[in-house]
This record gives sequence, structure tokens and C-alpha cells, in this order.
Amino acid sequence: MIRTAVILAAGIGSRLGGELTDRPKGFLQLGDRPIIEESLARLVQAGIRKIFIVTGHRAEYYESLRPAAGVSLTTVHNPEYAASGSMYSLYCARQQLRDAFLLLESDLIYEPRALAELLRHPADDAVLVSGPTGAGDEVWVATRGGRLSGMSKQADSFDDDQQIVGELVGISKISPALFRIMLRVSEAAFENSLRYDYETGALVAAAQERAIACPLIADLAWSEIDDPSHLRRARDIVYPEIRRRAHAGVEQQ
Repeated sequence: MIRTAVILAAGIGSRLGGELTDRPKGFLQLGDRPIIEESLARLVQAGIRKIFIVTGHRAEYYESLRPAAGVSLTTVHNPEYAASGSMYSLYCARQQLRDAFLLLESDLIYEPRALAELLRHPADDAVLVSGPTGAGDEVWVATRGGRLSGMSKQADSFDDDQQIVGELVGISKISPALFRIMLRVSEAAFENSLRYDYETGALVAAAQERAIACPLIADLAWSEIDDPSHLRRARDIVYPEIRRRAHAGVEQQ
């Protein structure tokens, strides 16, 4: 059973402009509390007991978070956040990670079943995939023989023997064996640049050596929030749908 999660929260969020004022993206608020707090609550509900948040821009916001009951919450700072990619943020937490973990991003809103179905999936390593959202700026996930073989924002960039299965959600299950490969390939990449991402970079490179499953939840309600159009869609469409589904689930119990 996976009990650890890592949340990458070092980004500046420059594409959101004035929507953020002085806050990091995880402190955008669509409901009664910031989206990072809602994500933490879902992780605890899913059985996660140890959470690491990798910080960068306005780290003090995350450092001030109070851990929920029954969970250990630790922040790890990426001092190179302004000049590095998501894999370097994950690399900064390498000393703390000994067991399998869930990997998420701080600017996500999502249904609880995203975590439940990923944790239930039998593969040790998996990236969660959804059906097309039409949100813009999508990262498409392709497989070959049922295992991850590529990711790209260009849907026409894959080979003929690759099958596009859907969009990358931004929630992954990482085993110690996979993480070791990701660290090795990223260390080689860092010799050229710290701007190296865990998704299209380290995960895709590691998939050449180790099978990574791509479980699909075709109708998942979720959104990343990278720019004003994402925020409008999240606020007007996705977040209300997540709330509606949660309420319907309570009524059915």
C-alpha cells in the first residue's frame, strides 16, 4: 500500500499573471479553501500518511500549511526553481523518498476517484490518463504494446505503431525501481540544463527500460490551472462538476 505522496509546487505561475497576485498556484481558491488544501484532504482520505511538498516561489505559503490529522507534512525547497524544470524539483526530494509514492502537481483539481483508481491499479508504475478535455495545452499520452512510449503536446508527433490513449492528468504512481531510473537519466540531462521535466523527459526516457502502465478514466473531471483560460474552465465547469459528483456520491450511499 502506498502511503507517501510528493506534490510539486515550485513553479512561478507566470502565465496566470494578475490572477495570482502574490500567491503560488496551489493557493488559488475555487471553493471554501485553497486547492492545495483540498488536494491534501483527498490524499489523506486515500490513505496517504506522509506528504512532501517541493516548494520554490513563495515557499512560505506552503511552509505555513498545517498538516491534517494523521499525516506527516514536510516541505523541501528547490533553490533553483526559477531556472529549473519539474524533474529538478522532484530531484530535490530524492533523499526523503525510499518507498513507492504518488506524484502530483500543486495546480490540479480532481475527483477523489483519480487517486482511488490509480492506487488500485495492479501495476507498480503508472501514469493516470483521461479522455480528451478540450482544455488546451494538453499533453497527449501514447502507448506501444500497452505501456507508455511517449508524451507530447503535438498529437501528430507519434509514430504509426504508437496509440494515443488520452491526456496526461498529472498524477502518477512511482516505484523505487522506476525512481532510480528517473534519477539516473535526469542527472545526465542536468549536465546540459536543469530545465528538464519529469513527464515528457524522465518518465518517457525511463519507459524505455521499465514498463509504465497508462490507466484511463475516460470521463474523469479534472483540470490543471496554468493560464487564465484554464482557471475560467476550472472555476465555471470543472470544479462545479467535481462538487456535483461528490454530492451525488454521498446521496447514493
